[in-house]
Amino acid sequence: MAQRNSGLGVLAPGALAIVLTSGFANAQTEPPFFQGKTIDLIISTEAGIAFDVTARLVGRHIGRHIPGAPSIVARNMPGAGHIRAANYIYNQAPKDGTTIGTLLPVFVTSQVIDRSDAIQFDAAKFNWIGSSAWATSTTYVMASTGVASIEDAKNRQVLMGGTGAGAYSTLFPVIMNNLLGTKFKVIAGYKGTAEMNIAMERGEVEGRAGVPLPSIKLERPEWLAQKKINIIVQVGLERDPELQHVPLLIDFAGNDEQRGIIKLFSSDAALGRPFIAPPGLPPDRVAMLRNALAATMKDPAYLKEAKDIGAEVVPVTGEKLQALVDEIVATPAAIVAKAKAATERGDSVTSGAGGTKK
Repeated sequence: MAQRNSGLGVLAPGALAIVLTSGFANAQTEPPFFQGKTIDLIISTEAGIAFDVTARLVGRHIGRHIPGAPSIVARNMPGAGHIRAANYIYNQAPKDGTTIGTLLPVFVTSQVIDRSDAIQFDAAKFNWIGSSAWATSTTYVMASTGVASIEDAKNRQVLMGGTGAGAYSTLFPVIMNNLLGTKFKVIAGYKGTAEMNIAMERGEVEGRAGVPLPSIKLERPEWLAQKKINIIVQVGLERDPELQHVPLLIDFAGNDEQRGIIKLFSSDAALGRPFIAPPGLPPDRVAMLRNALAATMKDPAYLKEAKDIGAEVVPVTGEKLQALVDEIVATPAAIVAKAKAATERGDSVTSGAGGTKK
C-alpha cells in the first residue's frame, strides 16, 4: 500500500459547475481523442466538504496527464445516498470518456443490499479508474458525552446525525445497533456534512458515522487537536495507520455469519475516494484515464497542493478496485439476506433534523 503524504447531459437545478483545468494540445500528427474536449467530473456530494475538495484537487491536475490535455469541469450531483450520480453516469453520460465521476462508494453496497428500482446500474460494469486516497470510515462522538467505546454506546443512547437512508451516516449506526446491541439513535434529514457538523456544535446531535479520518482533518481539525471527539470504531478491511488503537467493526463479530455481514459493509470503504467512468468505454480510453490518474498521484504539483491543504495521497489502482467491486457484487445470497436484515431501521432512525435539542 502506498505511503501517506499527510477536500451533462442535463444537470438537475442547483448543480454546480466550475472549470478546473484548461490544458494545451500535444503536437501530434493525429490529434488525440481528448484534444480540444472537456471532461465533466461528476461529484456525488455537495460542494465544499472534504470529499468535494479532494475531488476538485484531482480535477485541477489530471487533465495535464490525459493525451490531448482536455479541460476538466467539476459538477456536483448529490442525492439519494450517491445513487443519483451513479445512475446518471451509468445511463445518461456519454460513453466516450468525456464524463467521469467520483462517488462515495456506499452506492456499491446499496446495489447489493437494495436491488430496488432506484438502483439503475451494475457497479461491476463501471470502468474503475482508480482511487486518490484509501481510508477507513470512522464513527465518532463528542467527548463531552463520556462515550469512548462501543461498549459505552451499548449503555447510553447517542444521538447521531444522518442524511439519507442509504448513506453511511445512517447505515452504520443501524448495523451496529442490530448486530452489536449499541443504542445509537439517528436523527435523519440533514442535507449534508456541513449541516451535521453544525448540529454537533449546537448539541442537536452527539456524533456521526461514516467519516474518513482525512475528512475530519480537512473539515474540523480542531476537533482532533483539542480532543473534542472520541473515535470509537473504524470500518474497513484493515486499520488506518494513524488509528491503530481504534478497533475495526469486524473485530466485534461474534461468529462467522456476523463476520461475513460486516465484511460486506467494510469492503466498499476500502474503495476510498474512487473515480469511475461509464460502462462501454473503449479500452484504450480506460487505459488513458487510469494512466492519467496514476501519473497525477506522482505529479509534484499535485503532491504539493495536496500537502498544502492537508489532503491524503494513498492511491489504489483501477485494476484493484475493479477486482474488489466484482467480489462485493458477487457476495453470496445468504450473506446478502442477513446483511439486509441488519439494515432494518426499526426505531433506530427518526426524522427531525434541525429541530432536535438535547
